[in-house]
Amino acid sequence: MHEFTPEIEKVAQEILEYSLTRLKDNPPLDGPKSEAELFEIVGNTITESGLGGSQTLELFVQTLAPACISTDHPRYLAFIPSAPTELANLFDLVVGASALYGGSWLEGAGAVFAENQTLRWLSDLAGLPDSAGGVFVQGGTIGNLSALVAARKEARNQHPDIKRWAVACSSEAHSSIASATEVMDVDLIKVPVHPDGIMRGSDVKSAIDKYRSEYADRDICAIVATAGTTNLGIIDDLPSVGAIANSYKIWFHVDGAYGLAGLANGDTRKLFAGVENADSFIVDPHKWLFAPFDACALVYRNPELGRQAHTQHAGYLDALTDSDDFNPSDYAIQLTRRTRGLPLWFSLAAHGTKAYSDAVEKTMDIARTAAELVKAHPNLELLREPNLSIVAFTRKGWAMADYKAWSDKLLEDQIGFVTPSTHKGEPILRFAIVNPWTQVSDIEAILATL
Repeated sequence: MHEFTPEIEKVAQEILEYSLTRLKDNPPLDGPKSEAELFEIVGNTITESGLGGSQTLELFVQTLAPACISTDHPRYLAFIPSAPTELANLFDLVVGASALYGGSWLEGAGAVFAENQTLRWLSDLAGLPDSAGGVFVQGGTIGNLSALVAARKEARNQHPDIKRWAVACSSEAHSSIASATEVMDVDLIKVPVHPDGIMRGSDVKSAIDKYRSEYADRDICAIVATAGTTNLGIIDDLPSVGAIANSYKIWFHVDGAYGLAGLANGDTRKLFAGVENADSFIVDPHKWLFAPFDACALVYRNPELGRQAHTQHAGYLDALTDSDDFNPSDYAIQLTRRTRGLPLWFSLAAHGTKAYSDAVEKTMDIARTAAELVKAHPNLELLREPNLSIVAFTRKGWAMADYKAWSDKLLEDQIGFVTPSTHKGEPILRFAIVNPWTQVSDIEAILATL
């Protein structure tokens, strides 16, 4: 298995040919099949003697890959899509082929250096000090969890008398915040927001004061603001929330998994005023910064607090922890880690930052045009003007069953992939436009079915 035989070289060429074709050609939309359907076609793929590389690749190309929806398709507008640059995808092949380990400086100094330059770029865009830094982790859930664990560690150090901690966030915050509090076994304070969905400092203050009045031995270790909600793209009032966090001396974390990619564009960056006051933030480059899955940038204002919370100790790790080197595994819930920030670094270094700014601006333009098309449509109602690249709307007279049936047929007809969501208990549709290949004609084609 570990010899580069002529057969392996043949399969390598086939894999490279498939990869290059996939990059050059327009991506297929495709769609899922049931487990029973797939098993009927391919049977049991794990056998004692093996199928051989070429046959296994053919099985994947012909059957398994078409049973997956291509997230980089220009009409994949559900959830938050992914649209990696060609160079980012190509360098992901290099990362896999190079057997790089990104947990320590000792083993991966060159890769960690490149990742850290990318994190420096993000920190500078956010206005954090030169001392800021962090690590690339799997995704927003791990990024948020790691930041909140560091926040609790710091709160415990400052207030050892407190028996139980809580995290405060908007009622519109991402589901990963609730998941993190479950894992950490801390209380979750969901701050009610006004009809516009924006969490403000006054809302947070009321929630904190109420919690403190109810529990004498409990307190809040972190306040989480959202910079671009997944559902509607709403940005909390970062300046006022940060001011409350500062006045109460509570860790201020900004979940910008989707939205903070907008920092890459000068005009959009203005929407995130106040992020410079964050003690930590996350942004997922595999969403709107055109990197392949999976990559979340976690940045700390003071990385030392992250290191104190997450460094693992064992005799076999002494060679790493006894040094002054920057070890990425010290800054999040991980030890073994892939150098998942390298594809973004390569693309960013090759294309330059202006190309990223232009790509973000293009998707914003498409979103604004899509909103106008929705408003002009006789059967649709725009839910709110988009301030980022998510366009949310409703279909007059439809219930959830109608939305689901339409969504299923849209994919079945290979027109697009748009799934229904809900807002305030009512069904809605939303376009998440993060792919620069998405054109106005793609939006028009989908709207024509409504």
